Amino acid sequence: MKPSHVAALAALMAAVAATAGAVTFDATNTASNTAGGQRFDREVGVDYAKQMLADASSFIWDTFEQPGDGGDRKPVDAVTLTVEDIDGVAFTSGDGIHLSARYVGGYSATGDVRAEVTGVLYHEATHVWQWDGRGGADGGLIEGIADFVRLRAGYAPPHWVQPGQGDRWDQGYDVTARFLDYCDSPAVVQGFVAQLNGKMKDGYSDDFFVQISGKTVDQLWQDYKAKYGG
Repeated sequence: MKPSHVAALAALMAAVAATAGAVTFDATNTASNTAGGQRFDREVGVDYAKQMLADASSFIWDTFEQPGDGGDRKPVDAVTLTVEDIDGVAFTSGDGIHLSARYVGGYSATGDVRAEVTGVLYHEATHVWQWDGRGGADGGLIEGIADFVRLRAGYAPPHWVQPGQGDRWDQGYDVTARFLDYCDSPAVVQGFVAQLNGKMKDGYSDDFFVQISGKTVDQLWQDYKAKYGG
């Protein structure tokens, strides 16, 4: 076989391998007959949503310091979004994200619903990719990491608590996200959340905070509150 043919074959095989190893993203609106589903179609759209799933996943991999699809990254081949006529905001089961058309329809008429949905997708996509300590991690921490990603992506909504607010480090959502934002900074350890997520692949212990920062999670919380006068 000529060298040029060998090179072409190698390139083709590499392309096939890359395609086989790539993650696919899809979005479907099953609530187009509802007011919320119609608003989703008008102001967000499935094409935009699919792109945001891809963008969010790339951002999450960067945040978790997972450049490749090796053992550190969850083995997910496809991420899907379904817009449905359900209560609540959204939930994730496995690699499937379910968004409430009722929430979209009820969101402020003068608000930026596209930005809100984007933030929700960053949060929910984090649930697809994050480790949960084999079920041993506290739910507040799991939700806090998802909101941390949303915060770092620039989609924190104005109603979130301010830095330093909250009663417990594991209160969840925006409270825990703000705390993790402090932990993942030069004040403590940059890349803190990436290390924490990596450790949560095989289990969970509050001692992970000590292993990463040299301080207990309670000490870190006290330092965080003190920084903001809490």
